[in-house]
Amino acid sequence: MRYHQAGLAAFTPHEVIELLLTLSIPRGDVKPLAKRLHARFGGLPAVMRASREELLEIEGVGEATIFAIRYIREIIPHFLETEISNQPKTSTESLTIQLKDIWRARIGHEPVEVFEVGLFSPSLRLVKIVTHSRGAVDQTSVIASEIIRLAVKADAFAVAFAHNHPSGSTAPSDVDKLVTKQLVLAATSAKVAVIDHFIVSATSSFSFREQGLL
Repeated sequence: MRYHQAGLAAFTPHEVIELLLTLSIPRGDVKPLAKRLHARFGGLPAVMRASREELLEIEGVGEATIFAIRYIREIIPHFLETEISNQPKTSTESLTIQLKDIWRARIGHEPVEVFEVGLFSPSLRLVKIVTHSRGAVDQTSVIASEIIRLAVKADAFAVAFAHNHPSGSTAPSDVDKLVTKQLVLAATSAKVAVIDHFIVSATSSFSFREQGLL
């Protein structure tokens, strides 16, 4: 089988979708459906981001296919979060790379802004990620004092913040910079360390710490 020899690199975009569809339609001819999905959405990333309603508009898509797509979409961040939660103490640099991957997988595809908070132990082990708010297409409600109270209540040693930009650009706005300063000030007052603030999209990420803005 080509996949065992060369992985996904050996497949065209619609063939990658075919492989996914075999999870929900193991004995059927999935090529026509894969081509319809590719024609409608343009590739696997867009198929994975599509809503249930959008998928059901495609002839041949049923609940089993929607389940398979949703499962694959959610298992990736679950795996990444479990891996980082179970690992021994790591460096800040390594943690930054892992957190970028987690948040791209969790919220990079979201059609509206989502703001999340990661809570960490003194060994920088990820305890859990909390979704603080979901907003409109280009904004969400972030109240620094509420977020830090959440961290203190959870007895978190450190926190990391992340939100997505549905536009696809991860460049921070003036509001993003202001909110980050407010978050750091509130965390410092509560003696909670701030690891980083990330802005993510489906394909890229921005670290405030790496850019010297934290």
